[in-house]
Amino acid sequence: MLTVNKHLPAARGLAPALVQRAATVSLDWDTRSKSRFDAHDSAGRHLAVFLPRGTVLRGGDLLVAEDGSMIRVVAAPQTVLQVRACPAHGLATDLPRAAYHLGNRHVQLEVRADCLQFEPDPVLADMLRRMHLIVTEVQAPFEPEAGAYGESHAHAHGDGDRPAHAQSNDHAHSHEQDGHDHA
Repeated sequence: MLTVNKHLPAARGLAPALVQRAATVSLDWDTRSKSRFDAHDSAGRHLAVFLPRGTVLRGGDLLVAEDGSMIRVVAAPQTVLQVRACPAHGLATDLPRAAYHLGNRHVQLEVRADCLQFEPDPVLADMLRRMHLIVTEVQAPFEPEAGAYGESHAHAHGDGDRPAHAQSNDHAHSHEQDGHDHA
């Protein structure tokens, strides 16, 4: 058994070629939100993972074993509900409204440009269908939002939702497009 006790979020600071050569471990959201678990990597090794309490793993993170070997975390496909606006009758506010109602219920939620994803809940699925949204059960990786008090990470996902940049709490934005300074 190989003991793993180090976590490098988003494999920061490592060359992409080095990260791509690492063995992988495919984990669902439930396992990635635990700090202690057993798993098997793509090289067939049995891993005993012991991370600091509260550690949450994301797809693309890197684990380092006591022997120095690296294991890249892959967000495994799992059953999730995808929520989409109805293309025929939907409004631009349908998905934000759904996100509001799900957030009000403290649901772990992944927000994508064209849909929302959350773990299956038939009561919530019915509520969303009554709001005239399309709810479909699919197999997909699940990466819920960290929330206001969750861990921070770099937005270097390459998912097309936004340009990659390092997250910080002091985003400076210019509001001078109308010729007035709104600072």
